[in-house]
Amino acid sequence: MENKVERIKNAIRDVPDFPKEGILFKDITPVLQNAELFALSIDLFADVLKNTNIDVVAAVESRGFIFGAALALKLNKGFVPIRKPGKLPYKTFKETYELEYGTDALEIHQDAVKTGQKVVLIDDLLATGGTAVAAAQLIERCGGQVASICFLIELTFLEGIKKLDGYPVQTLIKF
Repeated sequence: MENKVERIKNAIRDVPDFPKEGILFKDITPVLQNAELFALSIDLFADVLKNTNIDVVAAVESRGFIFGAALALKLNKGFVPIRKPGKLPYKTFKETYELEYGTDALEIHQDAVKTGQKVVLIDDLLATGGTAVAAAQLIERCGGQVASICFLIELTFLEGIKKLDGYPVQTLIKF
């Protein structure tokens, strides 16, 4: 598995000073543009989840949708979108969370996850952990259980994993 992970890791492009000066952005576009690497990433997610009982896959917009929808299809599970406020048409739960400079929020349809359903939450990147915690709390407000939280990339120096204490977390690539 290590060689497969390294192939994906080597395709991730560093973009300095994006979205603002001093940030080194991890661009997954080269992974997505390569059908073999994209499929490999979905296979690796499925592999780390093979012993996890799940009913549905949830993902945070926007890049999380790319991996979450593909993984849901591979696992033959339903897909639950978690979106920015005002994007979902039905009754929603909203969770506000802290950012480095300000706040943001996410929403989920109130009926998106049924009581007792086991959910895998997927996103492309774990940075400070605020987005993932808010998404997990939304799943729990619906009555679901977070069976696993999966990321393609973890920026370990930001220590976002600490905010996810108590949740099972799987990360394919660590920087």
